[in-house]
Amino acid sequence: MSGPQCCENPPTLNPSAGVGSVVELGGLKSYVTGAANSNHAILLVSDIFGYESPNLRKIADKVAASGYYVVVPDFLYGDPYVPDSKPLGDWIQGHGTDKGFEDAKSVIAALKSKGISSIGAAGYCWGAKVVVQLAQSGYIQAAVLLHPSFVNVDDIKEVKAPTAILGAEIDKMSPPELVKQFEEILSSKPEVESFVKIFPGVAHGWSVRYSVEDGKAVQSAEEAYQDMLNWFTKFVK
Repeated sequence: MSGPQCCENPPTLNPSAGVGSVVELGGLKSYVTGAANSNHAILLVSDIFGYESPNLRKIADKVAASGYYVVVPDFLYGDPYVPDSKPLGDWIQGHGTDKGFEDAKSVIAALKSKGISSIGAAGYCWGAKVVVQLAQSGYIQAAVLLHPSFVNVDDIKEVKAPTAILGAEIDKMSPPELVKQFEEILSSKPEVESFVKIFPGVAHGWSVRYSVEDGKAVQSAEEAYQDMLNWFTKFVK
């Protein structure tokens, strides 16, 4: 489960990043941004570095500017992975995606009780495993998996919601060969709309852990953002 790519380019976490605010939702502290009176919500599930990542909150604010209520819960309970603090495998054992899935169901129930009628979810790395589970069981109207970690062929076989997968050319967690397998499975399921794209020249984590100084990285992350937003625009309405 380890592998340095999960841990490369860690963000400098900032609890006050973003234009939104932190509230409690479904029992979890959550960064929320956008129109609280919207009927359409987007759930963003972080990578192992958690919900205080400035880039992740920037993405949330941009999605919110399209008219969505956007929620970024703290699925890691204030304990994001700190590189070099402990082996990644040990950290993962205490931060299972199954628990993330259960927590996500609580957040979704809280959103529905606020009158939200359609929900899309995007997951980054660790978060993609949570989102693929949501996509299997009717909790969401659309799913986007960005450079997924721990997602396997059997997960994709069970998907029922429209699913987009944005992969990286350089990715040990989901190498292009695996992403192509995902694509074959999805295209054999005509009842599930899908979109699969492998971004050339980028590595695992690129869409959220880019350096803002690196113009090419920013451009590629922006393209991934646009693909994600287009997917939500199509199905979360």
